[in-house]
Amino acid sequence: MQRPDILLLVLDTQRRDRLSCYGSDQELSPQLDAFAARAARFTAARAPAQWTVPTHASMFTGVYPAQHGAVQTASMLPESLPTLAERLQVGGYHTAAFCNNPLVGVVNNGLRRGFNSFLNYSGLLTSRPNQAGAPATPIGRYRQWFKRLVVRALNAIQDSFARSDAALKFSFTPLMVPLWQTALSFKGNTVKSLDDAARLLVDRRGVERGQPVFAFVNLMGTHMPYHPPRQQIARHAPQVLQSPAAQRYLRRFNGDVFGWLAPLAGEIDAEHGAILSGMYNAEVAAQDAALGEFFQKLQARGTLDRTMIIACADHGEHLGEKQFVGHSISLYSQLTHVPLIIRDPRGDLPAGTTLDADVSTRRIFHTALDAADLADEQERAQTLAAPSAELPLAESTPLANVVRMLNQRRPQLVNQRRVDQQRRAVWRAPYKLIQTGDDQFELFDTRSDPAEITDLSAILPEVVDELRDQLQPLAAHANSASPNAANDDPLVKRRLRDLGYLE
Repeated sequence: MQRPDILLLVLDTQRRDRLSCYGSDQELSPQLDAFAARAARFTAARAPAQWTVPTHASMFTGVYPAQHGAVQTASMLPESLPTLAERLQVGGYHTAAFCNNPLVGVVNNGLRRGFNSFLNYSGLLTSRPNQAGAPATPIGRYRQWFKRLVVRALNAIQDSFARSDAALKFSFTPLMVPLWQTALSFKGNTVKSLDDAARLLVDRRGVERGQPVFAFVNLMGTHMPYHPPRQQIARHAPQVLQSPAAQRYLRRFNGDVFGWLAPLAGEIDAEHGAILSGMYNAEVAAQDAALGEFFQKLQARGTLDRTMIIACADHGEHLGEKQFVGHSISLYSQLTHVPLIIRDPRGDLPAGTTLDADVSTRRIFHTALDAADLADEQERAQTLAAPSAELPLAESTPLANVVRMLNQRRPQLVNQRRVDQQRRAVWRAPYKLIQTGDDQFELFDTRSDPAEITDLSAILPEVVDELRDQLQPLAAHANSASPNAANDDPLVKRRLRDLGYLE
């Protein structure tokens, strides 16, 4: 059998519980549900971390964050770990990325390695995305030169803010944040990136005859800030259109980048929680409609049936649960229990099957290599189609910049919520153990209590002890590995400051 095209479709920040194929009754995802009905669906997929960089690094390398070390906003993936794109490229695949997340497509952290083409849609002129490689035509070179000129001018202004504490604080105010969010086109261009990916897979321009394609697509539709189409707001968050107070709250929320990173001081107000949930749902529905058009284009040209499609989330999102918003700290189910759906033309993962075992999304790496007939014996044993006794792990390393900002603004929350403490988690059905620091443990029955409401650690201490031992490999890797050098590129640092990740 000819080697299939492989599409890794990452739905950034997509909560599992908002998809009908995973039990939601809100009817937000008819297109993804229809896709899942003709694919293999994993009910207990676990993200190895709670945010973008370490989760993508794990999917791209097949190892946990403690091993690849890409756990900070300016981390650099070590050259000693070949990425999935590098392996596939060497193995004869044409590799292309269509990325809407600036932490993957803008920051030079090693995640772009191995791609023949890497289009970044976050930034200026998203309808004509930045190409990480050299432009191919004179017009393309001129366009890139002009865009770099504009970016340098903006960077000079941004740098003046970064050198002044007072100016930096001002850049986080509700007045300034919407300006730089607009200038950076923070969420990219979902429709354009899907159109471009479909065009490559169908028309195969630039691809040699008979050469298979690996395409990576990252969509940011469900990520904050929330700006869904009006018709989706009317369906899923009508109070925002009807209430000036709700509109004011949403504007404040969309402009409060610091609030996306910090724990809440108390329980979220029920009305505000409903606004966030409704707006998130509207974004899910809008993105799902775009996915439906994308799948239809592949289906119409017969491409869908010869492509392995791995659709997943890198992590989920807190919308007020457990006094968290966003995805910067916790390892609760809202962030680590993610959708994972694979359409496999080879049949190793038969269409219509449901797989209930706990699995880590790091094994996407092994699964894609096996589909390309490039996996070695050890890697084949770790594919998602192979039975495994592995207990999935996850870790949340404190983000140094977030801790510094919290110490400056809300130091009491650092101690109360242990923001500066390492978090680790392990799953062994039906239990999940979360360890925070050296001495805090939470135990949940993920089957009977999927929202992780009831902590069982006090009544099942023997289970805590057993699972605690399973976390030791993570601690051993973290303690023995040399520190991952931060990226000192001034442009990278400015980008990170603009995105709210550096002070």
